[in-house]
Amino acid sequence: MRSPRDSAIDEEAVSPVIATVLLLAITVMLTSMVFIMFQGALGSVEKVGPRGGVSVSELSNGYHIITFTSLDKPLDPVAVKLTLIPMSENKTSLAVHAGDADVYGTVGSETSFIDADAGYTVTQGDYFVLESEYHGLNDGNWRVVLYYVNTNSVITSFIITE
Repeated sequence: MRSPRDSAIDEEAVSPVIATVLLLAITVMLTSMVFIMFQGALGSVEKVGPRGGVSVSELSNGYHIITFTSLDKPLDPVAVKLTLIPMSENKTSLAVHAGDADVYGTVGSETSFIDADAGYTVTQGDYFVLESEYHGLNDGNWRVVLYYVNTNSVITSFIITE
């Protein structure tokens, strides 16, 4: 038979102080785990470089037109760089930004960028105009690289042949 003293021992629980300490420890551990999970997800946001396509036209008046036919997001003209790289050694390369004051919106110059929608962004339908003779595009092959400075990435690259 059980004594009253034995039944009192069975009914005892953890002291309130220990219970509080255990609850706090569990709360701190769970909070730490959630923080670590979200820190990794939020801290590693990568900027993905823009991708686009272009068409190149050589006009009979001596100009090359490079038109953006596709672009996955609007771009800042100041950060869009067009680079002409000669495939032969006796010529120098040229790099211009679409947003340069002597390039953006100019008509009749050696290098122009025309913003078709006039929104001061580079979007589908915008185009570069290059004077072929001035740049030597009719003499030799040239690699053209459209580069986005903000993400250090190439938008597209192609070759103009003579």
